[in-house]
Amino acid sequence: MTVYLVADIKVTDPSWIPDYAKHVHELVHKHGGRYLSRSGNLVTLEGKSSEAGLKALIEFPTAAAANAFVGDPHYAPYAEARRKGSESRLQLVDDTDAAGTISYLPKG
Repeated sequence: MTVYLVADIKVTDPSWIPDYAKHVHELVHKHGGRYLSRSGNLVTLEGKSSEAGLKALIEFPTAAAANAFVGDPHYAPYAEARRKGSESRLQLVDDTDAAGTISYLPKG
């Protein structure tokens, strides 16, 4: 089942970003993922604005693939740099439809 990794990042020290952006893209691909968005152009349409200044949306073929990316030893130093230079949250969202109203999604 397709899953989406959503990263919310409030940068506190931007020094980690160039190295992270240069190398992590390849690790995402290694685990079957692909970036759908990696942007700081965030516009809140409703509700309280997030403190995150960056958001990434990455599609993976399975939750196992997403977890393999996050747990990859080659990703560890980049993840540590991100954690030291930001307040961040990573979440997985699957493609089920909790309301059961979208015909092309599995009933959830």
